[in-house]
Amino acid sequence: MKPFLLLSTRAEDLAADEEYDAFLREMGLPEKRLHRVRMEAGPLPRIDLDDYAGVLLGGGPFNSSDPPAAKSPLQRRVEAEVSALLDEVVARDFPFMGACYGVGTLGVHQGGVIDRRYAEPIGAVPVALTDAGRADPLLEGMPEVFDAYVGHKEACRMLPPTATLLAGSASCPVQMFRVKQNLYATQFHPELDRPGIITRVYVYQHAGYFPPHELDLLVARLNGTDVTEPPRVLANFAARYG
Repeated sequence: MKPFLLLSTRAEDLAADEEYDAFLREMGLPEKRLHRVRMEAGPLPRIDLDDYAGVLLGGGPFNSSDPPAAKSPLQRRVEAEVSALLDEVVARDFPFMGACYGVGTLGVHQGGVIDRRYAEPIGAVPVALTDAGRADPLLEGMPEVFDAYVGHKEACRMLPPTATLLAGSASCPVQMFRVKQNLYATQFHPELDRPGIITRVYVYQHAGYFPPHELDLLVARLNGTDVTEPPRVLANFAARYG
């Protein structure tokens, strides 16, 4: 069986390694079936999609809506490489799952509007499926409303014209969409469990997601959450395309 490809943009080893482990765990894959490329470490090598069952894009530090002049050379390189790969992925309707950063990258690529209007603080929020979401195979077995972990500075304000809305929330209307039949993006993090999001809170405590002096209060709030359903999206992705 072909492996999946995980594209990572996290420069911090702890966050990057835990993200990789989370995708392995929730997709039920052995390491040999999930290849990882850390895009922040160097130029993206040539990717032959025929070598893979699907492509996954994890979250990261970049915001697609940042003004061009504010983007670092690294961010501009990563965005250009992801966009070029998406050209082929979209043309082929190749299996793709972008978590959090996927909304920004796939959304911009397909003509959506990404900005900071629907940013959400780190925490668990109730997400509701649309009629299309209830019928989508990647959301099979999901309840109509479920809690999911979020934490993002930007979001999709206007859905791409090519996209089908699958899920939303009161604080962020676009939580998940599909392009064509096989390309998906989620604003929430389907890979995260409670220990995973707490790790990221510590790693990114100075990244502007929350005032650093509120760290202990945020961790206490997260310890009171019980998020169980979103990983089913990744399990369904692995089962459908693996």
